[in-house]
Amino acid sequence: MTSEHSDAHDRAIQDQFTRQASGFAGARELHADDVVALVVAAARPQPNDQAIDLACGPGSVACAMAKRVRHVVGLDATAAMLEKARALAAREGVGNAEWRFGDVYRTPFADGSFDVVTCRFAFHHLETPAVAFAEMVRIATPRARIVVCDAFASNDPEKAAALNAMDRIRDPSTVGYRTLPDLRRLFEATGLEPSVQRFDVSYLAPDFVARSFPLNDDRAGLLATIEASVDGDSMDTGAHWTPEGVRFAFRAAVLSAVKPG
Repeated sequence: MTSEHSDAHDRAIQDQFTRQASGFAGARELHADDVVALVVAAARPQPNDQAIDLACGPGSVACAMAKRVRHVVGLDATAAMLEKARALAAREGVGNAEWRFGDVYRTPFADGSFDVVTCRFAFHHLETPAVAFAEMVRIATPRARIVVCDAFASNDPEKAAALNAMDRIRDPSTVGYRTLPDLRRLFEATGLEPSVQRFDVSYLAPDFVARSFPLNDDRAGLLATIEASVDGDSMDTGAHWTPEGVRFAFRAAVLSAVKPG
């Protein structure tokens, strides 16, 4: 265990992502080709590149990248997710991907090992995101493309607090969604100026809740929390009623920059 995250949080990560592995891997909202393509396009992969996807989950980004680069590593801290990644690689005939169990704060790679370094939908789970981002920069070669994709919270503190309170009920391993300016500052603190592409990840609340493993298994309470957010859009998710239930969206962004040569 490193000093960058607590034992309790590590246990929460292992518990949540072991239980979520099947549902998370099957979530079209996160793993459809057009969503994955946002990260791949920002990374601008080249045929001779060595690439790594940190917190790779079920391998959707790494497998998409593998089709465009010489070699890709997918690194994750949950064995169940790596099993899903290996299965995806096998189904898609991906032979140039390597799957590693590891910590995003301290990877087992030398300085300047990778031409592409990506991390998608993981930073809201990190207790010390600046340390993880510094590790991304460390293992990147000069002129490497560095890409972070995550959902972000409203600049309105009350709406940000409401979103984070809901998501910590849904997934106790969530530390908190940062604002988009916070995500930008991760890059700027290391001398990088990111390009930003925004998009929404839209869910139907009953489906979202059904795939969740909330605190105390209280799915009814989680659904009620999301439904209550329609009044005044209290989480800044555009929550609204439809005939199938409440639909809402996480605001998300792909931030990318080139490490100086």
